[in-house]
Amino acid sequence: MRPVQIVFDAQDPGRLAAFWAAALADRGYRVPGPPDGAADWPSWLAARGVPEDQWNSASAVESTDPAQPRLFFQRVPEPKTVKNRVHIDLQAGGGPSVPPAEQRERIAAAVDRLTALGAAFVENRSGMGTSWAVLTDPEGNEFCT
Repeated sequence: MRPVQIVFDAQDPGRLAAFWAAALADRGYRVPGPPDGAADWPSWLAARGVPEDQWNSASAVESTDPAQPRLFFQRVPEPKTVKNRVHIDLQAGGGPSVPPAEQRERIAAAVDRLTALGAAFVENRSGMGTSWAVLTDPEGNEFCT
């Protein structure tokens, strides 16, 4: 059991888990495999009598470092309608100890990589000696890099 789990409401938990696993792969995150040595999640769920229409009701990504939080995605019936009150910061720019031009280069590279994975770029921002970009994941959840 992880010490912290961050939960996201989602329309398509599997899609968001795949996005965040790819977005955080360089930090050791992945979609965990099924327990008990099962070949895949559908086989494991079917063997437990879970109806097929429930197979995408939840998904998660975990870090190879067990001290890092787990991201859990749960299907909800309603779509996202307002701005997130909590969001993930990927810290791609390196912070105020990194020269501004290098921060912008790092951020631009991260934006390119993340938009190729399905994120949408919103805007660049700066303040307090640091720069970042605001993006949204495939379901419109805001995050920064």
